[in-house]
Amino acid sequence: MTGETTRKPREFTGKHMLALCVGFFGIIITVNVYMAYSAVSTFPGLEVKNSYVASQQFDTRRAAQEALGWSVYASAVGEEVKLEITDRDGQPVEVASLTATLGRATHVKDDQNPQFVFDGSAYVAPAELAPGNWNIRMIARAKDGTEFTQRVILHVKK
Repeated sequence: MTGETTRKPREFTGKHMLALCVGFFGIIITVNVYMAYSAVSTFPGLEVKNSYVASQQFDTRRAAQEALGWSVYASAVGEEVKLEITDRDGQPVEVASLTATLGRATHVKDDQNPQFVFDGSAYVAPAELAPGNWNIRMIARAKDGTEFTQRVILHVKK
């Protein structure tokens, strides 16, 4: 046996186990920290400052809004968003005022405030929309002063 050497198998030591555990838990902790940061940095904020105060008038506002009998439907065609507000009879409603925020449900970086104009049958506004799900958070005021708030879901396909 010339030139042959017997090789001793490598041992798995405590140092190897420590490196394996540190690497394993290091990856888990890194991913958790990244996910927590992403969740907090994309949170759009609170809806109301004091939920108790808001809840005290909820039923009154809901009843007034339901008494209007309005239905809202949103659609997007090309570079235009259409917001159709109809009464119980399906007739278009022209409101005293309308403000809306158009954005994603998950973050506020794509939020837009389109200027809707009534064209005789619906409210239309130019908007740049990528494919996907969008929300229109609208506040309309009826001619009698009743406030109508609603979140309308808009699905954009391209």
